[in-house]
Amino acid sequence: MDKDFILALDQGTTSSRSILFDRKGKIISSASEEFRQIYSQAAWVEHDPNDIWQSQLRTAKMVLKESNTDPERVAAIGITNQRETTIIWDRETGKPIHNAIVWQCRRTSPMCDALKEAGHADLVQRKTGLIIDAYFSGTKAAWLLDQVSGARKRAERGELCFGTVDSWLLYNLTGLHQTEPTNACRTMMYNIHEHQWDDEMLDILRVPRAILPEVKPTSHVFGETTVLGGAIPVAAMAGDQQAALFGQTAFERGECKNTYGTGCFLVLNTGAEPVQSHHGLLTTVAWDLDGKVEYALEGSIFIAGAVIQWLRDELKLIETAAESEAVAKEVPDCNGVSIVPAFVGLGAPHWDSNARGAIVGLTRGANRSHIVRAALESIALQSADVLRCMESDTGVPIRQLKVDGGASVNDLLMQFQSDILDLEVVRGKVSETTALGAAFLAGLAVGVWDRRESLRGLWEIDRRFTPEWNDQRRKAAINTWQNAVEMVKS
Repeated sequence: MDKDFILALDQGTTSSRSILFDRKGKIISSASEEFRQIYSQAAWVEHDPNDIWQSQLRTAKMVLKESNTDPERVAAIGITNQRETTIIWDRETGKPIHNAIVWQCRRTSPMCDALKEAGHADLVQRKTGLIIDAYFSGTKAAWLLDQVSGARKRAERGELCFGTVDSWLLYNLTGLHQTEPTNACRTMMYNIHEHQWDDEMLDILRVPRAILPEVKPTSHVFGETTVLGGAIPVAAMAGDQQAALFGQTAFERGECKNTYGTGCFLVLNTGAEPVQSHHGLLTTVAWDLDGKVEYALEGSIFIAGAVIQWLRDELKLIETAAESEAVAKEVPDCNGVSIVPAFVGLGAPHWDSNARGAIVGLTRGANRSHIVRAALESIALQSADVLRCMESDTGVPIRQLKVDGGASVNDLLMQFQSDILDLEVVRGKVSETTALGAAFLAGLAVGVWDRRESLRGLWEIDRRFTPEWNDQRRKAAINTWQNAVEMVKS
């Protein structure tokens, strides 16, 4: 029987999605299922690990059933996942000792403050490429070991398994306790230069090595699963943003993608050498493929699509997010209005957690359309700030930006992004770029595709946006934005 399909398991923060791709990278079938978000205290976010697994399993079974696909025709499974979310479970029974602590959770902020005060910030950045923050998994693991009765002693005896969501899914699929570098490098425990768990970081975080998964390549046959009715190799795992970079076929140094979701994630391929940022960007592993580790710079924007949701839900200026484009097109510009959506502070390159959002430049002539347009433009302006920092850190001019995510369908926003950056913005036909990247990586591991260069021909362009502004107009818009940002800083 021909093995014509790749199954991508795309495990996200609020839902689990499964997508079946064919050998041409086309979507055959997809299914998604939301699961419960648990807010046990202010700024605490948890998931039930069994909700994660069962929702992912149900969607996988659903796409096979709805497409009438025999599991024997699936060449491989690729996993992509929400990163940093932390689970610890019993090695024998598979039972979690506590809910998963989600990447968004801030409960370990005091622990992170103590690490900074102890002078560990430079060491952490040098070894792991990260800043010290509750975002990452290391302090979450330490918290679980300290707070769950008996957990630390059990961990030291090797009775427990730590993992991010990729490891949790793999364990339930195959019984294996493994991960790969794009997820390992987001834990604050992995040395991105030596490609192994770092003993000094483990000592600082007080996490026993005995609970850590074995680190394997990103594109690699981890093992086989039979939970879907036939033996299928699990042949790739990758964190969501790195998978999206691969799905965009951004394989060369200097290639960049931006995912426009609730926030924005810009990721720049920096090639074989890690680049340490001087602007608060994260140095991260892009993938471990064909015996080579490649790296990326990543910049996170906290509020992107969320500012459009704010216009809809709080200000009631629009009824749907999609309406924002039509309303913004009613005016040729923002009439001097700027919105800085620092609702939860400013991320890279400012890193001002006490900054707060503002609408500035209001006059009597400002109207609904100007405010909506200013909100849209703020997404592109924040992205431009990060991209310029990437160019500064690497010394490599970026020639093109590939885009995906919900807000990338907004043509006005994408044209403005091209204008403000003075570079080409390219949107692909497949919007599920994260899942596509996982499928590509899995297919390479089992020979569905012979080399990654052949994948470029499968990636199809939906639309190109090219700059239409002159330098004077661009500089004026950037100056107006930068002045607005300075107003909201703490």
